[in-house]
Amino acid sequence: MVRKEFVVEEISKIMGNVKQIRNVAIIAHVHHGKTTLTDSLLAKAGLISKQVAGDVLYTNYEAIEKDRRMTIKSAAISLGFTYEGKDYIINLIDTPGHVDFGGHVTRSMRAVDGVILVVDPVEGIMPQTETVLRQSMKEKAKPILFVNKTDRLLTELRLTPEQTFERLLKLIADINKLIEQYAPEEFAQKWKVSVENGSVAFGSAAKKWAISKRTMEAHKTTFKDIFTLTEKGDEKALQEVAPIDETVLTMIIEHLPDAATAQKYRIPHLWHGDLNSIAGQAMLSVDAKAKTNAVIFGINYDQQSGEIAIARVFSGVVKKGMEFYISGQNDKQRLQQVGVFMGPDRVLVDQIPAGNIAALIGLKNEGVGDTLSEESIEPFEQITHYSKPVVTKAIEAKDTRDTTKLIEALREISKTEFGVEVRIDRDTGEHLISGMGELHLEVIETKLKDEFKIPIIASEPIVVYQETIEKKAGPIEGKSPNKHSRFYVIVEPMPKTVIDAIEDGTIKEGKPKGQAAIEAMIKAGLERPVAKGVVDIKNRSMLIDMTKGVQYMNEVMELLIDGFEEAVRDGPLAREKCNGVMVNIVDATIHEDPVHRGPAQIIPAMRNAVYAGMLTAGVLLVEPKQNFTINIPQEYLSDIITLLQSKRGQVLNITQEREQVTIFAKMPVAEVIKGFSNDIRGETQGRALWSMEFAGYEKLPTELQNKVVREIRKRKGQPEEPPTPQMFME
Repeated sequence: MVRKEFVVEEISKIMGNVKQIRNVAIIAHVHHGKTTLTDSLLAKAGLISKQVAGDVLYTNYEAIEKDRRMTIKSAAISLGFTYEGKDYIINLIDTPGHVDFGGHVTRSMRAVDGVILVVDPVEGIMPQTETVLRQSMKEKAKPILFVNKTDRLLTELRLTPEQTFERLLKLIADINKLIEQYAPEEFAQKWKVSVENGSVAFGSAAKKWAISKRTMEAHKTTFKDIFTLTEKGDEKALQEVAPIDETVLTMIIEHLPDAATAQKYRIPHLWHGDLNSIAGQAMLSVDAKAKTNAVIFGINYDQQSGEIAIARVFSGVVKKGMEFYISGQNDKQRLQQVGVFMGPDRVLVDQIPAGNIAALIGLKNEGVGDTLSEESIEPFEQITHYSKPVVTKAIEAKDTRDTTKLIEALREISKTEFGVEVRIDRDTGEHLISGMGELHLEVIETKLKDEFKIPIIASEPIVVYQETIEKKAGPIEGKSPNKHSRFYVIVEPMPKTVIDAIEDGTIKEGKPKGQAAIEAMIKAGLERPVAKGVVDIKNRSMLIDMTKGVQYMNEVMELLIDGFEEAVRDGPLAREKCNGVMVNIVDATIHEDPVHRGPAQIIPAMRNAVYAGMLTAGVLLVEPKQNFTINIPQEYLSDIITLLQSKRGQVLNITQEREQVTIFAKMPVAEVIKGFSNDIRGETQGRALWSMEFAGYEKLPTELQNKVVREIRKRKGQPEEPPTPQMFME
């Protein structure tokens, strides 16, 4: 086996040739074979032996990943290959397939220029298949297709060669429909995959064979030969005439763009600064001699080294001792070490030039999505994930002496784990941790116990609801505690088009910056005067200053924003986050003496005005939903539909192929966490396969709202009886 140091040494020599760099992620639904495929590429690069490829699952290096045989976090690895006499680097990222860890996929898309989409032809296009493909298209990462476990069509479904062809062609056509739907307009046709041009391969990652048009030509073999060898079970012969590493490597190099090509169309999409500036031109041309600009797309935590930022370098070089600005911070920070990721290992190098992926050690207070620059530039567009934390647990240290250690561990986890929110309940003092699902929280608990060595006590899962309004109310008066200042607000529901624009990142949360932000809000449906008056966006809610000529308004605006953010962080009805609320300040009288308009006066006045306005309008709870795809034998159809309906599920569609039925349904998360897994296994004698994805928030049925609100308030130490508007107007 080739030593890693030697591999890195060789890679370092090639890094400067951007035409021979490929930044690639492997994406798929859970258990469709990404990590198994990665093993074969690692074996080709000399990192592991071919004999253990597919079994060792090299990039699943964390204990919990090995235990579950499931990728939980993205793993980066830099591989050197020689192809047709030229040396290439493939910076490869193996991403998770489970919906709970989809945030890692979203992050990785910022770093790569192309993706290998892996699909199991028996299960077909699953919800997460579509989701990860959509994410890659959003970041302008070009796809190629690897149909894995192709042998299952012959050995399990017993299809004839003709039926197999038909099934595979339909699968490719369905993938191309998704590409056409989600790809940037200029690439909707160009990026479609095809057997004819060699951008599609079929094979079995576990059995280490794969075939494409190029492989057939090179090894003078046919699909018919592959069928024959598969039926015989002759894996050795399959590997000789259709070597998986060669097939996939050829696809990557021939069909996925190099860094120089990709950055020309990706930079204008991801960075909204001046493209004609020195920094803009440097990134468009991947200029390693220019000033350095990079984006952090991941953070790992190492017990010895602390936080390790993982970044895509878009221009210049990163090397030890350099100083960088981090977006949102005023002072430069010095880089202590630079390395290349080799799965579980990190090998230090002298420098990493533009077009590559780097491990950066020594930065402080950095976050995912932050821009690193030698000379301060406009930050890159933030990385936004489609899903939201929907399940919460209260966590505390068994031994109170570990509380400080727990707080520090949770801080690290909230940075390294995408989609995790950590906060302290101001009423109960509990540490609340929210994640994408039960498995997500279970993994975090395991990390706290095993990696951080903190014995903890965790509550049962709690659903994360949100508060919103459907009607307009106001003007409502909010008084400061000393009654010297008064603010008049109108609250109203935010248009869905504006909420959607915030969700997809077109409108950024925070204080709007520049004319472009105003134009984005107008395009999403706000009238120009309203868009110009927006002073803050938080939790998909807006604070708008519609006042004219009010004295001292500018001086108290920051405090009004603080009061607004407090209100939408903990809504009036059940202290849950608000969503889709527009707060318009229409008038105010403000005391002339600064002593009487400090934080203790202005913040409560604003917060109480928002609370009273929302309660007057009528606050609704909305609950998280998940879309389910359930595969079962036909005989269990009636029982599963009954089960879904008993849990407030909505059956959206049912399809059948032979004896297998697929049910598409929408379920409330509140019902899913009440033993749904055990129930569905019990109803089908363990023969059901299912997957889910986040489906957004929907209104909680009216008949359940009062009961749920009282339960939440009781849990949070509040009086069970919900407040009235008058309680906040006195």
